[in-house]
Amino acid sequence: MRLSAIFTALTGLVVAGGSVYVARDYIQFDAQSANVEAESEMVSVVVASRDISFGEEIEPGALTTIDWPRGAVPVGVFTDYDDLIAEASMPSRRARRAITQGELILNSKVSDFGEKVTIVQTLGADHRAMAIEVDAETAVGGFVTPGDRVDVVMTTGEKRDMHAVTILQNIRVIGVDQESDEQTDQPVVARTVTVAVTPDQVQRLALAQRAGRLSLTLRSIDDTEDKTLTMTRLNDLLIDEPVVAQDIKEPVRKTIVRVRRGTEVTESIIN
Repeated sequence: MRLSAIFTALTGLVVAGGSVYVARDYIQFDAQSANVEAESEMVSVVVASRDISFGEEIEPGALTTIDWPRGAVPVGVFTDYDDLIAEASMPSRRARRAITQGELILNSKVSDFGEKVTIVQTLGADHRAMAIEVDAETAVGGFVTPGDRVDVVMTTGEKRDMHAVTILQNIRVIGVDQESDEQTDQPVVARTVTVAVTPDQVQRLALAQRAGRLSLTLRSIDDTEDKTLTMTRLNDLLIDEPVVAQDIKEPVRKTIVRVRRGTEVTESIIN
C-alpha cells in the first residue's frame, strides 16, 4: 500500500509538472501571436525629420518614417517616399505651409510635382490678400510677423477734430514685405504688411488707407474675440483747465451835488 501511494503521488507530481510546462509554452505562444498581430496593425508613415518652411522643396533629408496605428491613420498621409520625392527628371513637390519636425506629411500640406507655391495658397475660403503701408511706429516696432493676428486702427482729422477708430479686428497677417514664413521670429521694420481679409473688409481697408493713417495693434495668441469699441476723439483726451475767477472790485459810486447861486455854481461830492 505504501509503494502504491508513493507511486500515485509521484505520478500526480509528474502530471502536474507537465501541465505547468505545457501551459507556459501555450501562454508564451499566445503572447508571441498577440505581438505579431499587434505589429501587423501598425503602418509606417512619413513625417518631417526637421522643420520645413513654406515653399521649400520636399527632399529626402527632411523626411523620416514612424510606426502609426493602422486604424488611426489620417486621410492623405504618405506611407512611401516615392510618392513624395521627385525623380531626377521631375520637378519637386513643395510645402504649401510650414511643417514642424515630427509632423505628419499630408497631401494637403504639399504641392503636386512642379506646382507653383505662392502666398495665395495660404488664404482661406472667401478671403483676399491686401497690403497695408506701415513703418516702425505703425507696425508695432517691427514685431509683427506672418501668422500673427492684429487689429487695424485708423487715425484721421485735424487738430481738435482728430479721432481714432478700430476698423478691423482679429485679422491674420500672411506676409511682411516679401516674407511669408510663419516660422520666422525675427523682428523687421517693414514697409508693407499683407493681411487676409474678406471682400467687404477689403473695401473698408481701401477707404481707410485714403482717409487717414493706419496702425496695427498686435493681439495675444489667446485673444480671438472681437470687442465692442467706440471712436475716441482728441477732445476726449484733453482736459480743459478751469478758469480761476479773479476778484473784481466794483466801481465806487459817487454822488455829485451842484448848487447854483445866480451865476455861481458849486459842487459837493457825497460818497
